[in-house]
Amino acid sequence: MTSSPAIPEPSARPRPGRRRGARWGVIAAAGGVVAAACAWTATALINVPNPVTLAALAVIEPSAIGPWFPSRVVQAPEQARDLAFRPSPILERVPWKGKTVPLATMLAETHTNAFLVVQDGILIHEWQRPGTGPATLFPSWSVAKSIVSLLVGAAVARGKLAETDRVSALLPELRNGAVFSQITVRDLLDMTSGIAVPENYDPQHPLTGTAGMYLTRDITAFVRDNAHLAFKPGSQGRYRSIDTELLGLILARVEGKPLADLLSERIWKPMGAQADATWNLDRAGGIEKAFCCINATPRDFARLGLLVADQGRAGQNRIIPARWIDRIETPARRDVDGWQYSAQWWHAPGGDESDISAIGVYGQYVYVNRETGTVIVKLSDHGAEQDEVDTLSVMQAIASDRAAHRTAR
Repeated sequence: MTSSPAIPEPSARPRPGRRRGARWGVIAAAGGVVAAACAWTATALINVPNPVTLAALAVIEPSAIGPWFPSRVVQAPEQARDLAFRPSPILERVPWKGKTVPLATMLAETHTNAFLVVQDGILIHEWQRPGTGPATLFPSWSVAKSIVSLLVGAAVARGKLAETDRVSALLPELRNGAVFSQITVRDLLDMTSGIAVPENYDPQHPLTGTAGMYLTRDITAFVRDNAHLAFKPGSQGRYRSIDTELLGLILARVEGKPLADLLSERIWKPMGAQADATWNLDRAGGIEKAFCCINATPRDFARLGLLVADQGRAGQNRIIPARWIDRIETPARRDVDGWQYSAQWWHAPGGDESDISAIGVYGQYVYVNRETGTVIVKLSDHGAEQDEVDTLSVMQAIASDRAAHRTAR
């Protein structure tokens, strides 16, 4: 890939091995299950992928995991919408952990696979690590949660869904009315459901929490069997991937089609994506992992950021209602794990209301600052939840610098 001349490419480095931070629940589960079971029969009994797949997940990088799971295609349009590329200098030195360092140093230290900067709809900087290219699909991890939010916004605008709807009414087959009758769509959007399924990264408990939901071959059963409350819905904010999975199940029900098809029809084709994406499933022909696992090109992740930066428009096409973008940009009543949050989007510390991000584990970011017209995509193989505040500070510095250039023109 071509990069802007002002920023040198990160120096050659070995691909990262084991680092601080468990390889999410996947690696913990892989090692634990393979060691304990070591048999196809055992993995079938507990309804997780076979031992060969689990062994592979223990050693490959997070960016290479997508093809190891069944998936459904998210079809792109026949003709992509142009994303003009006009290289322009960006900030050469950035704030990083109390120092000022070359941007290339920060990208190398955070094991970056792709880094794109878009300003006012123009791609001004693009870099991808050697061995990848424009057609390479990278996993979204939890960036998918923010994409699910956009689909919810479109469904609400079309009258298919309301934020006050109760989960028990939308998904009666989950049966546990005592829990799901208390939880609304709004609770799921803002991570205030209270469902007691932790974001488990603990190798001592490899098949519980989000790790178990990631590996299960029956997501609906997992959701149904883990319907327990840790606190009253709406009373606290706590990051829980199961909230997004429930939103995915609800969308598929009210729209009457799989999430991948819905994403293609409502967003991917209208925004002019350059390539088909894929969405990993719990099993062949099964259900999308709504809380993660959309595999797409870096430029298409940038197009998603542009969609939000342009207040739900792609060119002249209104795809997401402007009021849903306002919803995303307005922090919800409850913080989530100490951060402002709204409808599956993060509000970075130190940012303003138009400074929002979709963030995925291992260093996936789609950063949007509507005020400065800046979108930044960073796709990585970094630690599980490592250096997030520092990374967002770099993006804020780049956006601020671009705003100064815009004013000077």
